[in-house]
Amino acid sequence: MKIGVIVASSNKDKNQLVFEAVRKVAEPKGHSVINFGVFDDGENFSYVEISLVIGMLLNRGIVDFVVTGCSSGQGMMLACNNLPGVICGYAPSPEDAFLFARINDGNAVSLPLGLNFGWCGELNLQNTIAALFDGEFGSGYPEKDAERKRRDTALLKKIKSLSTVSFDELLAKLDEKLVEKAENYLKKCEV
Repeated sequence: MKIGVIVASSNKDKNQLVFEAVRKVAEPKGHSVINFGVFDDGENFSYVEISLVIGMLLNRGIVDFVVTGCSSGQGMMLACNNLPGVICGYAPSPEDAFLFARINDGNAVSLPLGLNFGWCGELNLQNTIAALFDGEFGSGYPEKDAERKRRDTALLKKIKSLSTVSFDELLAKLDEKLVEKAENYLKKCEV
């Protein structure tokens, strides 16, 4: 699996911490991790703008999964879930990350990088990332309910695909400057 790491500009100081936590867990399992980071060129990207970049990364097949975040984690999760082809969970704890990966089998996860990120915040982040990648995505949980959970997830993904336009249709409807800003971000990443 190709995993991308990208956060909103408001939390660029935590980007390297997130990247290293993902690398530590994912690379030994054979996954590649790409840091799409935050650029220090003076241009800021809100969580909404970064969510559009995340949509581009996933819908274009550049990556298979994205680890992201914003101050609360909630805004990024909501913004990502508004995009076609993106199912983003909110993981403030290892338990949330574990259950999201096993049950919901999404392709993005949003972390709170400001809210409650105090003493031992980096340990919670590392444990949350470890729980996220500890096992097979979409395997279901608990084991006795695994088949029902997989059916529900498949239904959720079908409803999402039927209720949204294609990603290209969405881009055509958005303000050109917003799309251009996201495209330029990707160009800086050389993808």
